[in-house]
Amino acid sequence: TQKLLQAALKVLSDFYGKQGAPASFVQRQEPAGPPPPAGFEAYKKSGASGGVMSLLQQIISDAKAMEAEAIRSEEDAQKAYEDFVKESNASVEAKSKDIVNKSEEKA
Repeated sequence: TQKLLQAALKVLSDFYGKQGAPASFVQRQEPAGPPPPAGFEAYKKSGASGGVMSLLQQIISDAKAMEAEAIRSEEDAQKAYEDFVKESNASVEAKSKDIVNKSEEKA
């Protein structure tokens, strides 16, 4: 996932990052219909929005964080499994010895 997103980000940055290149996809502000009624303000883009490039960068960083969390969880689960197997083997061995001891006492 991260490789695909990095490739998409590179393609977009190559296209939009060129200085002096004709911006064929730049939107032109043309009035769409009559002007707004009195009391309405002109539409302005949010100052917090960063566009598609920053959105892709955020998705990439989220994917990296999720991958790191998944790896940590996998390691924790593996350790818990190994501990469980050790405890189970020790329990089985102790119970087997107990059976042998009780069988000897009975005989």
